[in-house]
Parts: sequence; C-alpha cells; structure tokens
Amino acid sequence: MGINTMIRKEDTLVTALGNSYSYEEYRNLVEKLAAEGKSTGPVQTEALANYTQLNDRRMKRWDKTLRFSEEAVSKITAVSKKMTWTVLTESWCGDASPALPVMNKIAELNPNIQLRVVLRDENTDLMNRFLTNGGMSIPKLIVRDDVSNEVVADWGPRSVNATKLVEDHKAVHGMIKPEFKQDIQVWYNKDKGQSILADLLLLLPLE
Repeated sequence: MGINTMIRKEDTLVTALGNSYSYEEYRNLVEKLAAEGKSTGPVQTEALANYTQLNDRRMKRWDKTLRFSEEAVSKITAVSKKMTWTVLTESWCGDASPALPVMNKIAELNPNIQLRVVLRDENTDLMNRFLTNGGMSIPKLIVRDDVSNEVVADWGPRSVNATKLVEDHKAVHGMIKPEFKQDIQVWYNKDKGQSILADLLLLLPLE
C-alpha cells in the first residue's frame, strides 16, 4: 500500500490540517510561549523553554534578513498548481528556526502555495507516516497537490548540505555532541537559508 493511499484512508493529514496554524499564528504562539518561559509539547522543561526563546529570536531575524535570488523568485512565482505545504514542528526545534522562514517566504511569493504548521506531538499519527530513519525528526514538510489530494513530496528535517554536516560529525564522534547544536546554527547563519531554499525548489512541480 502506497503512502498516498494510507493517508487518504486514515485522513491523518486532513485531521492535522484541522488543527493547524498559519505561519503568523505559529509565530505569535512561539513568541507568547517564549515570553512565558514555556514551549510547545506535553513536556515542559527549562531547556525546552530556553530553546523556544532562542528560536523565537532566530526566526525574527530570519524573517527580516532572508533574501532569494531573482532566479529562485521566478521559479516560485511560476507555479500554477495549488499546493498545501504542511510542516510538522515544535517550538524548541533548532533545525526548524531557519527552515520555517524559508518555507513562509516561498508561500508569500505564490498564493498557490499554502503553508500550514502543525505540532508534532499533537499529530503523532501523521508524524509516524513520515519518519526519518525510524525517528520522529522535525521539521518535516509534507507537500500535497490540492487537485488530486495526494501527497507528492516530503522534506526534512534538514537540507542535504546540513545532513552531510551531521553525518560527518557522527562519523567522527559516534554521536551528536552538545556543542554541535551551536556549530550547526553558526553554519545556518553563514548559509543564509540558501541550502534549504535549493532543496525546497526541487519540490516545486515542473510547469
């Protein structure tokens, strides 16, 4: 049974979309939680609250500074098929802080692309359909063709280039060391969202 058939049968994506946020609503939620010293999800810890505060600041910066090339804008605005991009995430997810602003800017450039944000821990049935190496890694983007209602692509939790950095780090250390979280954020800042953008452009239908 293919993944598209399973999703139509159990309506996991439709159910998740019923509890989804626009990007603006999600950003307002994260900002509110950051101010209250909280995070999304059923587990509340000081560490998750701190990551939420960091991500709130990071997304504010990304939203203001993100830039796309004319070529990228041309590819995005040329899409005529209506699509829904549903991204699973949580406020504390470090890899989501650069990815969601890129997704949002793409959606802002083309009204045929609708971006919706859903919380992973409130939508585990959907998350379990899109595991990465058996894990519930986020962010995870699910692309649905709104005409056929079929899932046509997915992406995440990191760009191809960022994934290589993680794999190289694991090869050397045998695990993800705590300081690597800061190292990859430094890399994200230098990359300026371009690796994520390059990956996401490949998800756009050829006209």
